Amino acid sequence: MRKVWLGVGVGFGLLSCFLGLLVIGVYTAASNLVGGGSVRGLAENAVPAAYRALVDQWGRRCSQISPSLLAAQLYQESGWNPKAQSPAAAQGIAQFIPGTWSAHGVDANGDGQANVWDPEDAIPSAALYDCKLASYVKDAPGDPTANMLAAYNAGPYAVLKYDGVPPYRETQDYVKRITTLAKSFEAPAAKVPASGQAAGAIYYAKDKLGTPYLWGGDGTAEDGGRFDCSGLTKAAYASVGIELPRVANDQYNAGAHPSRDELLPGDLVFFSDDLTDSRAIRHVGIYVGGGYMINAPYTGAEIRYDKIDSPDYFGATRVTEDGAAALPRRDSA
Repeated sequence: MRKVWLGVGVGFGLLSCFLGLLVIGVYTAASNLVGGGSVRGLAENAVPAAYRALVDQWGRRCSQISPSLLAAQLYQESGWNPKAQSPAAAQGIAQFIPGTWSAHGVDANGDGQANVWDPEDAIPSAALYDCKLASYVKDAPGDPTANMLAAYNAGPYAVLKYDGVPPYRETQDYVKRITTLAKSFEAPAAKVPASGQAAGAIYYAKDKLGTPYLWGGDGTAEDGGRFDCSGLTKAAYASVGIELPRVANDQYNAGAHPSRDELLPGDLVFFSDDLTDSRAIRHVGIYVGGGYMINAPYTGAEIRYDKIDSPDYFGATRVTEDGAAALPRRDSA
């Protein structure tokens, strides 16, 4: 990061017919839904409960940042891990390198120590650092938030030199990645636009019904064509050109989060034993409509239809190509 400047007992035949009608109707539904208005605040449970208040408070520190943008940066940097440490010595949930922390770290919780490993200090420090960068480039033409993010990546001098986001591929990609990722942390607009690729993902998953579950399975020849839950969703969206991360809790941030009554076929639906923390998500399926999903449930079972309404239902994500591309790729579960 901181480079100094830088199973179901219902009629399956009826359900299959219903599924066919739903899949055909996905594209029609897409034309009837439009996103509306500016999105503010944080999506429910997108930020772990331990950090939500801090992100919401400090993400409003200046006009160039927002809670969702700050959340996107923190997620990009550490995946909400307060003990994260990179090979370049970046430390903590906000991944400050020591030199930048010594200049910009603050004792926000008033315990007498500015501690890079303490989210109560590191999250406010990240927001203040963003706002400081924004002040350095406030006179540059263009979007103030994009300029702030460019300054974060390439340094304020480069932003001022080029009158805005500089023509560096890395910097331009960073600006797009964070602004796109921020949408997965925003409280969604009244209606979330439907996905054009949803029908293809459903067809793929439907074709795998009856396939035995395999923990860690990606459907490869080595896996005997078998999947686990996130392996199935990853392969289903890969079949329509969208590359998702391997792990369910990272797939959650591949787009905006429609409410339960706004679900459309193709949405990913997630389940967790901790309904306050997206990082605790342990299961994912593909919604097909009528309160059902296709999923690879557990060892000993087969890919099948299941109801989504259960005490451990966490939420949903409407996958987009840009949203998936913005996600950091991690090896952790």
